[in-house]
Amino acid sequence: MYHIARQVTRRLGTMLAITGAALARPVDTVGALLAQERGRLFFWLPVVFASGIGLYFALPTEPGWPLAAVAVLLAMFAMWQFRGTTLAPVSLVFGLVALGLAAAVLRTLLVAAPVLPAEIGPSQLSGMVERVEVREGDTRLTIQPSGFAKLHATDLPHRVRVTVRTRGDTARPGDRIEVLANLLPPSPPVEPGAFDFQRHAFFRGIGGSGYALGPVRVIDPGSAAGQAVPRLRDHMAARIRTALDGAAGGVAVALLIGDRGGIPGSDTQALRDAGLAHLLAISGLHMGLVSGFLFWLIRFGLALRPAIALNWPIKKIAAVAALCGGLFYLVLTGASVPTIRAFIMVSLVMLAVLTDRRAISLRTVAIAALAVLLMTPEALTEPGFQMSFAAVTALVATYERFGERMLRRTRDTGPAGRALIYLAGVGVTTIIAGLATAPFAIFHFGRVADYGVIANLAAVPVTGFWVMPAGTLALIVMPLGLEGVPLWLMGEGIDLILRIAHGVAELEGAVRLVPAMPAVGLVTVTVGGLWLCLWSGGWRNLGWLAILLGMASPYVADGPLVRVTGDGRLTAVTAQDGGLLLSTLRREKFVAQQWLARVGTSEPGGRWPLDGASADGNLRCDLLGCILRRDGWMIALPVDERAVRDDCGRADVVIATVPVRGRCPSARVVVDFFDLWRDGPHTLHLSARSGPSVQSVNAHRGNRPWVRRPIPRSEHYWRQ
Repeated sequence: MYHIARQVTRRLGTMLAITGAALARPVDTVGALLAQERGRLFFWLPVVFASGIGLYFALPTEPGWPLAAVAVLLAMFAMWQFRGTTLAPVSLVFGLVALGLAAAVLRTLLVAAPVLPAEIGPSQLSGMVERVEVREGDTRLTIQPSGFAKLHATDLPHRVRVTVRTRGDTARPGDRIEVLANLLPPSPPVEPGAFDFQRHAFFRGIGGSGYALGPVRVIDPGSAAGQAVPRLRDHMAARIRTALDGAAGGVAVALLIGDRGGIPGSDTQALRDAGLAHLLAISGLHMGLVSGFLFWLIRFGLALRPAIALNWPIKKIAAVAALCGGLFYLVLTGASVPTIRAFIMVSLVMLAVLTDRRAISLRTVAIAALAVLLMTPEALTEPGFQMSFAAVTALVATYERFGERMLRRTRDTGPAGRALIYLAGVGVTTIIAGLATAPFAIFHFGRVADYGVIANLAAVPVTGFWVMPAGTLALIVMPLGLEGVPLWLMGEGIDLILRIAHGVAELEGAVRLVPAMPAVGLVTVTVGGLWLCLWSGGWRNLGWLAILLGMASPYVADGPLVRVTGDGRLTAVTAQDGGLLLSTLRREKFVAQQWLARVGTSEPGGRWPLDGASADGNLRCDLLGCILRRDGWMIALPVDERAVRDDCGRADVVIATVPVRGRCPSARVVVDFFDLWRDGPHTLHLSARSGPSVQSVNAHRGNRPWVRRPIPRSEHYWRQ
């Protein structure tokens, strides 16, 4: 065995040496360019590590830990083989990619949990309440189930979410409850390439969600010690709502506790349309304001006593206090990914204050990104992580390039000039952050707030100098029962922000809807933005080309011609003018909204012809189904088995919401009820070069742990 291993090692070393010789010349050329950027190479470490995570999520099948371990070992062997040579950086890149892949595999193994196999209920659900979210009109409970229907204990999800409309506020974190509920497994994406709700739920251990069919019954109040933090959050949220009612109370709870459920939908929409939705998401802005206010307050208070100010390092004491306050705020708000990133950066800033070093730099951002990705690799796929780090990276890169010049101008001006420079800084910051996050907003939400600069110029100073300081002060004095006045001041500031949001949102053209950006377009923009921000030489400007190409991708990519849900209850056809025709406006409303957003509109493009032809004449329907003609192709959409035989004899494509029995001699592509049931929503693309092609959600995602496969009815043991 020893001799075999030695031979394998030798041959592997020989192969690597040959490969290294072939790559030596181009690597030398690239190495000469990188030598000029040696001080900035560290910034690319989280990017390369993230590439390994991205590779993991792009794979069609689960690699498993053995393959990940082999990849890491091979990368380590290559790093050792090429140590001290010009290929050492290349081997380091492969090593970081392998480590990113391995981190994602390990994270998947750690969070893997059962998922409900299908819709179950009504059945009795028992378990412990983990979190209570009071929302407008209902309450959502996150429950760790101990029993549900006839599921075995090993088949129970780690968490389920239940919406309660009756007496939902009687349950508290830590309580053991019973409730009659109807639960469903997490939904698949609405179409291939759309947001993956099943993957999102998988990494949070949520195996089902649904609604209660009756009141919640508390069978054991539980121990407050085991749920100290959730109960503290609920207690503080209740006291805030007591002092502030309505929308102001909901926003205050969102800013101080991290629970946005109590904000009325109209106000949430106005904030989103005005480009102020980031004010509700606990991130760097809020963590910086809370920690910064605590830093200033402690330092100012200590400076009032000359004996302390002259003999104690009050700046460093204030930094430690601000760090402790930031940690408390992190725990209180639920420790979301943007908040963790913000706390890591605040920690590094305060550590720099303690060690008398530069506080804010791209190195700080890189360390924070590495830390977040190591703890939660799945964050790479989520809009919170993407938008948060895009904004911070762009702002820090701009500050490093132009910050010193701006600071010199600030020192030479009076109070009025500094105020103007501050407002100009808010405007520039908003523009930079808006441009940096716009591609991700387009990719995930298909919308851009055109007047966001105006809204942020007015609302951000109110948030920074009024709302968050008052809220932080309210948290400090809340143990003494003195939070009433600070919360009142905070509420007045929130009311002003909401008036700004509604005013801007009501302007004509406040929101621009954009067609869905393909994943390759987002990757292109991201690489271009990083290239522009992380390098310092002239070649950094090549990043603009990649950004422009990626931003153009939504307008040059061909979207689906036909969309069908997995249950066949909703079909959509793209009309000749680009609008979307929906087969029904009463069912699958959420899916319909998502489809409309992905084509860049909020309203259907015309009337679905129930018996007759569409406005462009390409779609004709009757009671048995529809026929779509486009570019010489005939697509049949039968909804009745009586139409299938006729369609199979003349159509080029058959997409049926009923079973297709037997052969379809004329059809190049056939999708029927069983295909929809097995592989989820389908889309049909029509290419002038290759003709029609069909893609399904499950085929697009591959064989991954979060992809739920349907179970035959004969195996539905929970209904027996």
